[in-house]
Amino acid sequence: MIILSIGTNIGDREQNIENAIVALGEIGKVTTISPIYSSEPWGFESENGFYNIALILETSLSPLELLKETQRIEKELGRTSKTTTTYTDRIIDIDLIDYDNQIIDTDTLTLPHKLMHKRNFVLYPLTDIAPEWQHPTLKLTALELKKASTDPSMVHILTTTTE
Repeated sequence: MIILSIGTNIGDREQNIENAIVALGEIGKVTTISPIYSSEPWGFESENGFYNIALILETSLSPLELLKETQRIEKELGRTSKTTTTYTDRIIDIDLIDYDNQIIDTDTLTLPHKLMHKRNFVLYPLTDIAPEWQHPTLKLTALELKKASTDPSMVHILTTTTE
């Protein structure tokens, strides 16, 4: 199972997410998508709140090839630079969370994502799409990670239905 997390906090956030999903569909098959969650910025101050989702992707690309493709998609959708030391507002962010439970730790790619278990904006949507997914090194399920989270940030599911 390949799990990605998508976030955006500037521009038309719902459209940014939709654009990323469409672009990912061109490099693989998006099989499951979480609801959209709203969250406050994590690791930096901004007046712009985030929208986040998690999704499951099927692709024949290797983890490194997938990373390169997600970075290309980010750039095509308007991302100007990837975060290195300081987090900033961004039109789109696509993170590889897990790739078939592989453990990779290189300068280019770390899997599973090294901060995913500390971020409610990843854990809440992840729990919606794969509650029994098990972190390959922590040996806890997504649901267990969510319950054990010490992240104080608030995450809210967005409802797009009208009554």
